[in-house]
Amino acid sequence: MKVRSSVFASFILIFEVIGVALFLRGFFPVPLKSSVSSKNKLSDLPAEPLTGSSPNSSRLPQPLFKRVVIMLVDALREDFVFGPNGRMYMPYTRHLVERGSSHSFVAKARPPTVTMPRIKALTTGSIPGFIDVVMNLNSPALLEDNLVWQAKTAGKRMVFYGDDTWVRLFPKHFMEYDGTTSFFVSDYTEVDNNVTRHLDSTLKRDDWDILILHYLGLDHIGHISGPHSSLIQPKLMEMDDILKKIHSALISKEAEGSLPYLLVLCGDHGMSETGSHGGSSELEINTPLVLLSPAFKRKAGMEKPGVVEQVDLTPTLALGLGLPISQNSVGRIIPGVLEETSLRDQLRFLHLNGHQLSCLLKDSMPDYEKEAGFEQFRVAEKAHGSWMKLFLEGNTSEVLTNMGKKVLKQYMEALAAMSTALSKQLGKYDMYSMIAGMVFVFQLLLVLLLAMPEALSGDAAVDLPVLSALLSLPFYLLCLLLASVHVLVCTSAESSCYFCSLSWGLVFAAVAFSSAMFCILVSLATRRLPLGPKIHGKSPLRSIGSEWSLSELDVLLLAGTVGHTLSLAASSFVEEEHQTWYFLLNTLCLAVFQDVCRKYFREQRVSGDEEETILPSKDCHPSAHPKAEMYSEKWLALATPPFTLLCCRLMRSLNQTGVQWAHLPDMGHWLNSSEHRTVLSLLAAFCLVLIYLLVQRRCSWVSKIALALGLLGVFSYRAAVGNVLFPWQHSGRTTSKGTVEARFVYIFILGILFTGTKDLLRSQIVTADAKLKSRGLWEIYSGLVLLVSLLFRAHNLPVLCCCLLIQTLMAQFIWKRLHYDAAQTTIMHYWFGQAFFYFQGNSNNIATVDISVGFIGLESYVEAPAIFLTALSTYAGPLLWACHLVCFLSSQRDRSPVAVGHGCYCLALLRSVPAAAYIVLVTALRYHLFIWSVFSPKLLYESMHLLLTAGVCLFFNTMEQSHSSTALA
Repeated sequence: MKVRSSVFASFILIFEVIGVALFLRGFFPVPLKSSVSSKNKLSDLPAEPLTGSSPNSSRLPQPLFKRVVIMLVDALREDFVFGPNGRMYMPYTRHLVERGSSHSFVAKARPPTVTMPRIKALTTGSIPGFIDVVMNLNSPALLEDNLVWQAKTAGKRMVFYGDDTWVRLFPKHFMEYDGTTSFFVSDYTEVDNNVTRHLDSTLKRDDWDILILHYLGLDHIGHISGPHSSLIQPKLMEMDDILKKIHSALISKEAEGSLPYLLVLCGDHGMSETGSHGGSSELEINTPLVLLSPAFKRKAGMEKPGVVEQVDLTPTLALGLGLPISQNSVGRIIPGVLEETSLRDQLRFLHLNGHQLSCLLKDSMPDYEKEAGFEQFRVAEKAHGSWMKLFLEGNTSEVLTNMGKKVLKQYMEALAAMSTALSKQLGKYDMYSMIAGMVFVFQLLLVLLLAMPEALSGDAAVDLPVLSALLSLPFYLLCLLLASVHVLVCTSAESSCYFCSLSWGLVFAAVAFSSAMFCILVSLATRRLPLGPKIHGKSPLRSIGSEWSLSELDVLLLAGTVGHTLSLAASSFVEEEHQTWYFLLNTLCLAVFQDVCRKYFREQRVSGDEEETILPSKDCHPSAHPKAEMYSEKWLALATPPFTLLCCRLMRSLNQTGVQWAHLPDMGHWLNSSEHRTVLSLLAAFCLVLIYLLVQRRCSWVSKIALALGLLGVFSYRAAVGNVLFPWQHSGRTTSKGTVEARFVYIFILGILFTGTKDLLRSQIVTADAKLKSRGLWEIYSGLVLLVSLLFRAHNLPVLCCCLLIQTLMAQFIWKRLHYDAAQTTIMHYWFGQAFFYFQGNSNNIATVDISVGFIGLESYVEAPAIFLTALSTYAGPLLWACHLVCFLSSQRDRSPVAVGHGCYCLALLRSVPAAAYIVLVTALRYHLFIWSVFSPKLLYESMHLLLTAGVCLFFNTMEQSHSSTALA
């Protein structure tokens, strides 16, 4: 069965995305959970240890607190409270930390530092899996044992105001609630006012036991303008005033003889230097935890905050309220909270915490008895029993006190060891799904490699032996074998695989597909390998006779691509992948410069000598115009590689990215500062004008007008939100959301896309006009450029401008003039696209994803457009270069169908090799904790790149279909 190269590559990529998705489903581990499906109950608590007699009663100490108020400020960084600016940002809070009855800690959150996983960690005490990043968009009800469920079961009356993620996680748990959406980041005022408006009436009432407040405004300001914005201080002072109001109300209601209150100030995660979160940098994982209660000692001065895990708050609150600890909690009680209780109660609290951790250890580790923490807990429990015997006998000597303190220390060491052991075992990997996904991806990659000679031939078509594979005996034998393996794995006692939960229809389809791919692989291998490689057209590996011939540029392109793939085996290269692409791009520019010099100097000298021997002198006077054109063309071609190098250097200085040096100041920070807003305004205006001049050349006059008005609307939108200024504007002008201006731009984007699509359809259906088709493709590309210019932040417009400028110069003076073939051009576009992904300020850290662009032009949170706009903005660089590649190849006369087929096929190969290699890498390193912060987001990026490339190839292949039929006829 013959299939066009572009169609073949597109469908291979789509199936690879399915394979990667299956691998990811197995790789993202299920968080640690107890094997017992029920939840902890007070009746299940262990008895108090007692040596030498029957077990003591399961006496519980009296609860430490009557009321608890949890004030959670989203994205509250620890330096906002404890840092040098803490006294200025939150003066009342800082006073309580230094002089009040309080305990203050730096609570470390585990990645992913995203809101929903952090709420689950705070309420269950467990460490959520990385897949919760995806689930954060639509949080389902939390069914596992958690603090909120325990409080409701115990009859505690709970009130909640704030982020509606809590309402979705805990439906019907709150006596009273008012949720606000957390995704509409353009709003940082009303989202907090909707919480505070309930405070006065709620604090006066006595019909609640637990009050939870989740403020989102600080997080939204971070996403919009970063942690150094002028909006940060007013927002933190607002939070400080709210804390003062709550604290004063609790003090006024404090009654003699009753249990004290507890006021908790905390953050769910921090905020990076760019205002985002999700990764594992110190600024993102370090959050303040301030506990205020009259039960604590009053401080005499500022003390350095201790360091605890964020999950330690869960057992602390549970035992403080007289509730059982959640089954899956890996936290340990914060010792400072117990300092004013009796020694017996302190030991009992620690024993309950240790018993819960030891039970979880038994359920999650087969060899739990070998764990040092488990053995330490057993020793401490026995010592606790001996202490209890002496205590009940009435012994009051100092020996008993010293013995109790020793047992206390043993318990603390045992809790620390067990908590650490459980935290290291992040979850249970679904190895069956991982292996199945890996097999799919590698089968498809091998098919791509074996089909390369045909795919890059002059016909740009692949002859796949599908029918012969389906009718062969090995196909049916493989189906039976794989089905048997599936049944064996899924019926094993310890199996809990996602692949096993699929319907038999889907499983059979997967088994048949894998068997067919294996048979096709064998057929292709037997057809290719014995005969050696054959090439029927021009490719990056050009043939001379029967010998493979590689140019210097070919060696660089192949070595660079393979070298980048191999570099992914080192975590440092993954963290700083942008450095690899910057180096490769600079080297490519130098290699291209060498080719240009060779063409215009060495070859011109040879051709000049030949002309002197042929042409008579003085008799012939050729026109000077062609020579002038050739002269200007030569110098423009010579200037293009150095100019590209200069642009790349300027773009590198705009955004610091990666992990090691992301905190350093860059030109983007300088431009975004309020004192340089005029400079940013002039730069943005200049870039928008240049974007218009570069893009409008191939558009119809209607699209030119729409593009001009759309770019004017982009500047108006940025002026409305306060990023830039019109000449008649004052810097103190009140900003708005810019919704009207953004929608104005969307109208022109849709108009340009409609015009381009109409021209394409006319060229395909009404008339086979290649010029009309080319104009339609470039108009669609110009619509995409206009959309990206709206989504990019103002300081990133030079990146888009340089992208278009480099594309124009390279297309006009390099790829055409030096006659690079489709494969070489494709690899260059791929390199540029990858580099521009990092020029935008992106990295392999999920914290660099700018989610604020998902709400441009929206009045409220709408999931589909928000996800689309965020993804488009993140992958704008690779997308623009992939679209330009196919537009450029389609515009090449006499060979556009073949060129597009070669380009799409090479893109598929370039995307498949690193994705497959990366799957092997993360499988080998799956037990290393570090992979969660960098490696897991990189997997998501690779799958998104596969999907992006498949979409681009499929779209342009559809546009080329009728043109190909005409050419073949």
